[in-house]
Amino acid sequence: MKQVTIYTDGACSGNPGPGGWGAILMYGSHKKELSGGEAQTTNNRMELTGVITALEALKEPCTVELYSDSKYVIDGLGKGWAKGWRARGWIKSDKKPALNPDLWGRLLDLCDYHTVHLHWVKGHAENPYNNRCDELAVAESQKYK
Repeated sequence: MKQVTIYTDGACSGNPGPGGWGAILMYGSHKKELSGGEAQTTNNRMELTGVITALEALKEPCTVELYSDSKYVIDGLGKGWAKGWRARGWIKSDKKPALNPDLWGRLLDLCDYHTVHLHWVKGHAENPYNNRCDELAVAESQKYK
């Protein structure tokens, strides 16, 4: 399987409010930037959308090193929370509805298709790829102001 590195980030001006996401996909010497946004959304929806869109851009099953500063994404996948929510009909362990089940469902399906290794990175720190994703996400959110 091809080895791909993906960085993603989401941003929202107000929560909810105008939002954006950015992603960088790297394979060998190739690098591709993706971004998008929505007029009325939440930060967590943008974090999820960045990861989903990046994984959907891959044309075949890949081994993915996924980097995100979103604990919501990293813990939701890495700690098995999202799988548990889906197994309980999108109900959390506290009996409250899980948020964003439409996006989590798509993301879980993509994680079944690809082999995804999760890496949390500190946001707004020294990582140039994470910082670039943040720039992309913020620029997209600005389009809706």
